[in-house]
Amino acid sequence: MRVIFAAIVACTVSAAACGGSNSPTSPSGTSGVLNLMLKDSPFSDAKSVLVTFSEVTAHPDTESDFTTLPFAGGATARTCDLKKLETAQDILGIGTLPAGHYTQVRLVVSSATIYFDNAAAGAACAPTITAPAGGSASLNIPSGEVKLNRQFEVPAGGTTTMLLDFDGDRSIRETGNGRYMMTPVIAVVSVQ
Repeated sequence: MRVIFAAIVACTVSAAACGGSNSPTSPSGTSGVLNLMLKDSPFSDAKSVLVTFSEVTAHPDTESDFTTLPFAGGATARTCDLKKLETAQDILGIGTLPAGHYTQVRLVVSSATIYFDNAAAGAACAPTITAPAGGSASLNIPSGEVKLNRQFEVPAGGTTTMLLDFDGDRSIRETGNGRYMMTPVIAVVSVQ
């Protein structure tokens, strides 16, 4: 399974695997590019699980503040259908950051909805995704902030790609009376 993940990450280096025009030009000087990719082990009882991310940040080890990583396409939020990321991956955030050593990535999940009857149409991740028809339930998110403690380097003039796995089955729980809760479980699969 790790071999498959490594092959997927290797494919993300090409523009075709990443969706084409979302990649910035190569930086020079004292900055580099961080590609943050997302895949999923989805919640098995759903046709679609739409999760909206409102912020992605990285923490350099020399500063106390986090540095914001822009969403792909420069959007202010990014919604992903976790069910479509079971056998694929998509860009969550991509941008130029100061070159250096980073110790943590932080994701903020602002909303999530589970759909039982129909799958959402379109891309796996986009600034917005139209909700499919049929039965659904909002997911209560007690804490939408996920901190991933993983050290990585952003080389000057180079690119670092981090692949994340959003584990839908471990993140979503039915609490009774048709209500669901999401405690996001996200792991770093690889950094290249």
